[in-house]
Amino acid sequence: MSTIINKKISAIIIDDSRLARIELKHLLEQYKNIEIIAEIATPKIAIDTIKKKQPDVLFLDIQMPVMDGFELLQQLDNVPKVIFVTAFDEYAIKAFQHNALDYLQKPIEPKDLSRAINKLEKSFSESIASDKNNNKINSMDRVFVKDGEKCWFIEIKDIKYFEVDGNYTTVHFQGNRPMIPKTLNYLESRLDPTLFFRANRNQIINIKHIEKIEPWMQGFRVILTEGKQIELSRRQTQKFKDLMSF
Repeated sequence: MSTIINKKISAIIIDDSRLARIELKHLLEQYKNIEIIAEIATPKIAIDTIKKKQPDVLFLDIQMPVMDGFELLQQLDNVPKVIFVTAFDEYAIKAFQHNALDYLQKPIEPKDLSRAINKLEKSFSESIASDKNNNKINSMDRVFVKDGEKCWFIEIKDIKYFEVDGNYTTVHFQGNRPMIPKTLNYLESRLDPTLFFRANRNQIINIKHIEKIEPWMQGFRVILTEGKQIELSRRQTQKFKDLMSF
């Protein structure tokens, strides 16, 4: 049974096959809370449309001319929830490894679409409940990260910390360490301040991953899960006390 939500979920279908778009649109007609705001054949037009319309979810083909679905997502600053739709089953493992919301193989079975919509509605309801703050990335959101040939959809709550590395920032999560061309100042402006804390000039930490706090020099040192030690600057120590105290 579908989760009941009051607001319609806006969706964009992206597939270079016209027949595939028509079929999916027909299948989605039974889901009255899904509003298809665009159906697009080419990645370039899709990127511009996504940035303009800011949909809640993409039904995204993977193998397309010019750029594939993963490369399309790399061009977006804010990645919506994504349900991959493709005829090629070899992408299934890759999609799930990268934390896509779901993966549908053509021809689409109604029961598989129902499963994907249930996941989407549940995820959407949780996002609403988490009280989004303007353009902030909250704890229920996912972000797309690509480093070389590898790419991931990361639940933001799974990121342990961010660390400056030259002109890049390294994202530490689940044993992975991809590098992204973003500054810590930019990330700090986007991240939920109730979840992420600027420990010092070089690192932002996820408060939920703190296992231990120790006195250190003239401030604090925090121990994250799996033993990573991060020192708080003198200035940030007082802010940390204020944040974590009654």
